[in-house]
Amino acid sequence: MNAGIRPIRTQAELGLVDVYTTSRQGLPGGSDVAAVRAAAFNHFALAGLPHPRIEAWRYTDLRRLMRDAKPLAAPPDAEARAMAHDAGGVFAALGFRRLVILNGSFATDISDLADLEAGLTIRSMAEALALDEPLLSQGLGTTVPADDPALALNTALAGDGVVITVSPGATIERPVHLVFVNTGPTPAAMVTRSLVVVGGGARATFVETHEGRDQLDYQINTVLQLVVGDEAQVDHVKFTREGSVAIHVGTLLANIGARAKFNELGFIAGGAVVRNQLFVLLAGEGTEANLRGLSLLADRQHADSTLAVDHAVAGSQSREIFKAVVDDEARAVFQGKITVRPQAQKTDAKMMSRALLLSDRAEADCKPELEIFADDVQCGHGATTGTLDDQLKFYLMARGIPDKEAEALLIQAFAAEVVGAIEHEGVRDALMDATVAWLGQRG
Repeated sequence: MNAGIRPIRTQAELGLVDVYTTSRQGLPGGSDVAAVRAAAFNHFALAGLPHPRIEAWRYTDLRRLMRDAKPLAAPPDAEARAMAHDAGGVFAALGFRRLVILNGSFATDISDLADLEAGLTIRSMAEALALDEPLLSQGLGTTVPADDPALALNTALAGDGVVITVSPGATIERPVHLVFVNTGPTPAAMVTRSLVVVGGGARATFVETHEGRDQLDYQINTVLQLVVGDEAQVDHVKFTREGSVAIHVGTLLANIGARAKFNELGFIAGGAVVRNQLFVLLAGEGTEANLRGLSLLADRQHADSTLAVDHAVAGSQSREIFKAVVDDEARAVFQGKITVRPQAQKTDAKMMSRALLLSDRAEADCKPELEIFADDVQCGHGATTGTLDDQLKFYLMARGIPDKEAEALLIQAFAAEVVGAIEHEGVRDALMDATVAWLGQRG
């Protein structure tokens, strides 16, 4: 007689089953969307929360770090709306078009939806799903192949977000700012899904900010699906500054067309546990992708930047550079994988990860990978981990610059290689200011 072996579910996994069971009837979408949700949750239920035996999660044991499951956040009330008035402040003075996703719901009344540019449309994901449109019912699945438990959980539970479309050939001069903010008074989970479709030959800039209350144990699972048409240009910046004990899992699914240009930057400066994972499919010839990231970590923060770039056709180029500044007992993780398919000849891909440790107790884990099935390619990767250069620091101090200021200058220079590559001057300056502010908190 064979005895079946069943994995023991954690308290958080059991709680997520209860959350899905009690909330599924109230989630937006018709029968097609409900079927996608059910299949996704079954996938999650079989896999469970990610753990180190899943190679892509080997450094971030969410099964251990996530001790319980929070209920889905309630719709925001008037008090919550008032508290969100100044959210996204790092970019507040730049005059971007502000779309506020408050406590997991798209707050249209406090968002800037007036005088939309020609070719730009913005809708609530919840309202769009309720119409059961084929594009959205399919979009709630995946536009990029990705077998990931956190993504499956998002598909099952996502309630709202935004749907943005840019018509072919349109140029959206004013950047669109997606402000994700949690002002709830009690611990809750925010599960959001957004879809951005940029038509062929169009050009647009999108900025995301994620923030919430300190000392409030909340959980974020957010997904942005991005479809970029042929010969389009899209810049996307994500700034993560969650509350001090929050868990944030963010997923970007990007499908990039032929001869398009895609610039991506992720900036992490807050949250107890942050995992930003990017699945990028370069689906057209002559495509250029520049993917960058910067993490500024202190105390016991844990930040994981995981990247998978798939060169699917010939003649595409990608550049990836991710940096981390790690202080105290914090831990930075970078995992990057570049896949070159057999038909993707003439691929040019280079990936680099660099970590700067400011404390003997700080930790950085780097795992770059290349998986190449073509023979006419130029691909490479590298990783470095070290401390501040004592000779450079001595050089500055010998010219009268105090110890901490000398360190701050060297750290700013380290960060500038990532932040300085941003094309938009206002965004570039705002993120350098955020870097300086983080350095100021070191004391």
